[in-house]
Amino acid sequence: MTRAARQISVCAVILLLVCVFGRLFFFRSYDLYMPLERYAPNELRQEELRFTAEDPSVLSPDRIVRRDGTARISVSAQGRGESDLQVRDRNGEVVDFHFLRVGAFNTVYDVQTGGFTGDAIVLVSVTLLWLIISAIMIWNYYQAQGPAYYSYSTVYYAGFSIFSLFTGLMMVQLTISHFLNPVEFSMLSVYQYINGASRVFMEYTSPLVILFAIGMGVSNIALIRHEGRRFQNMLGLFVSLVLLVGEGLGLYLFFRDFMGSEWEYRVNQTVENTYATLFVYFECMLAGAEVCGITASRRQPMGERDFIIILGCRFRRDGSLPPLLRGRVDKAIEFWKHQKETGGKEAHFIPSGGQGKDESMPEAEAMRRYLISREVPDDLIHPETKSVNTYQNMAFSRKVMEEINPAGTAVFSTTSYHVFRSGVWAARAGLKTEGIGAKTRWWFWPNAFMREVAGLMKARWKQELALLVILVLYFGALSMALF
Repeated sequence: MTRAARQISVCAVILLLVCVFGRLFFFRSYDLYMPLERYAPNELRQEELRFTAEDPSVLSPDRIVRRDGTARISVSAQGRGESDLQVRDRNGEVVDFHFLRVGAFNTVYDVQTGGFTGDAIVLVSVTLLWLIISAIMIWNYYQAQGPAYYSYSTVYYAGFSIFSLFTGLMMVQLTISHFLNPVEFSMLSVYQYINGASRVFMEYTSPLVILFAIGMGVSNIALIRHEGRRFQNMLGLFVSLVLLVGEGLGLYLFFRDFMGSEWEYRVNQTVENTYATLFVYFECMLAGAEVCGITASRRQPMGERDFIIILGCRFRRDGSLPPLLRGRVDKAIEFWKHQKETGGKEAHFIPSGGQGKDESMPEAEAMRRYLISREVPDDLIHPETKSVNTYQNMAFSRKVMEEINPAGTAVFSTTSYHVFRSGVWAARAGLKTEGIGAKTRWWFWPNAFMREVAGLMKARWKQELALLVILVLYFGALSMALF
């Protein structure tokens, strides 16, 4: 993520310099667009209207182009201050005015439309920046290969590239609309759309989120029917309800009729945009984790491996392996046989898992017995019997590897939904490895994967909370300033 942040920062600085250079050397006047149809009741012709500055020492209209019922007035700054651009009829009477302000660097700011000197190049630059951000994230996602794929950065790349690409395309539409019709689509409208990007994204993706939530709920109900009504089997149903209620609350906030003062309107818009930001943040994290989880479960490690680590889980009281654990071991055996047949290299097995309070032996020992029953030579099996969680699975297995072959490479075998988070823990344990995923039943996968997402978020809750606070403060302040 640090590399992507540096790349984005460099591009942002370059575009900022382009804006400054363009503003100082090319965009020295401000183009103001005024509709002329409003003066029809006065029976005035467009040619009879005159545009003058109330205070010529502040600004002056240089060039006026009348076309299609619109006047484009090029306004040059003469000095800092405020002045009206007045519209006069043939008798010299003021029939309308436009309030303008001149600030630093002789920049004209249009209070009514939000436009300013050089706003065109700024708008184009912001649009390019969002498209560049999406391109950088997509590029870094596809560049994450091998052990480097198992990272929180990959989740961010996968999830927020969707949002940044959507925002970039929205900016393209805003830019084109503003250039084609600056009267109806002013810069102030552009600011509001940019600030409400999360809201727009939430509205457009709501059908997908609702379908996902319904599918998650259906799979969770099937899981409860097969596995029983236990707390750990209810997570997917809880997530479904949260998504549905969250979407419903968001749509209610966005489309309800609101009446109130200007201050109340500002507060209302701030609440809506802040809520949308929070929801979209978790939506993108969920989408990123899902993309990474599915992709990681389907990846096939390249090259020959010296070790195959098998991550353990609970087994039956008689020492036999349940389908979940047996699937992990069978997947490891399948990889071992394929590598031996294609390359001739015979990998060592490291079944990893300690002994629970209600277990008759370590999980690693139960897996060792099953491996032997599947005609795996005992001298190729090196059980790791002390670990009690995924991190220890990886850290303690690494020590076993170092005792046998310090330069050896490894692959780990686990259930498909568990591959990505296991890879993250492997990286934290200093073990550069990739995973292979054993298939599980359709109704088990979604709920189990939600547990993995919760585990990912829990491991970084401080960083996630800090980022959320920053986003809320930023969009809250921006909303209060714009509306």
